[in-house]
Amino acid sequence: MKVYINNSNENWICDRMRSEFIDYNPDYITDNILQADVLWLFSNWIWREIPVDLLNDKKVITTIHHIDPQKLNIEDFLLRDKFCDAYHVFSEKTIPQFPDQIDKNKIHIVPYWYNDKLWADIENKPHLRKKFSIPGDKLIVGSFQRDTEGADPKIPKLSKGPDIFCDVVENINRTPHILLSGWRRQYIISRLESAGITYSYFEMADFTTLNELYNCLDLYLVTSRHEGGPQAVLECSSNKTPILSTDVGFASQVLAPNCIVDNVQDFIGKINSAGFDYTSKNHENLQAYTMENSMPKYVNLFRSL
Repeated sequence: MKVYINNSNENWICDRMRSEFIDYNPDYITDNILQADVLWLFSNWIWREIPVDLLNDKKVITTIHHIDPQKLNIEDFLLRDKFCDAYHVFSEKTIPQFPDQIDKNKIHIVPYWYNDKLWADIENKPHLRKKFSIPGDKLIVGSFQRDTEGADPKIPKLSKGPDIFCDVVENINRTPHILLSGWRRQYIISRLESAGITYSYFEMADFTTLNELYNCLDLYLVTSRHEGGPQAVLECSSNKTPILSTDVGFASQVLAPNCIVDNVQDFIGKINSAGFDYTSKNHENLQAYTMENSMPKYVNLFRSL
């Protein structure tokens, strides 16, 4: 069996995961699409780049990272479905968001994995904060994701909840300093500047730097309305960073119950009471998502096609 994985070349999460899968499973991978038995549309939004005759000829599995109901292009989804033999999702919460016309028996749940060579706890946090010129007298809160739509920095990407993030940090009773990474953080930056909240921005930090930034944090916030993962749940749990998250994706499968929140006031209440440090339990739950435990599940799914 040979698998061809399409490539978005966006220098972000899908590219990293694609590379990790290839490195871990070289015997099952081909870069020659003609030799593939299975086409894995891991970057599903560029599916039209695959010639139609190959989509018809090969077994096709499409990964749906998450679905934003407000932005779902049903016509495109249904057109792609004509070539799709199976779907892969990371969480059962994604399945109800599929269009009604899709055969739910085609959907398979295989969670994200985490790479313990990238994400780890670093004990000397004061040294790291000094390295990045992060103030020592504030609550250091992190958000490492994109938060605007397209090329317009004025439009928040509501599925990621940057408005919720700002509503929270603007109203907690401890003075925060915000660490940001990722593309297009203009919405949050403009809100922080308007509120007089200090921040540090590392736009496209490499993974070594990103792990160090996680280790600088007092708290990471996932304020998303829709997610497939999110990856930050695994990354924070790996490096024992305290985290609060909305109940999206597989957050409730990995995080301790007291790390799951429902609304802005819930975030604020937990932060003000400092009731968010459940890192040991999160780290324990993480072991089910190691590459060693996860990769065979993917291979078995491809074999089943």
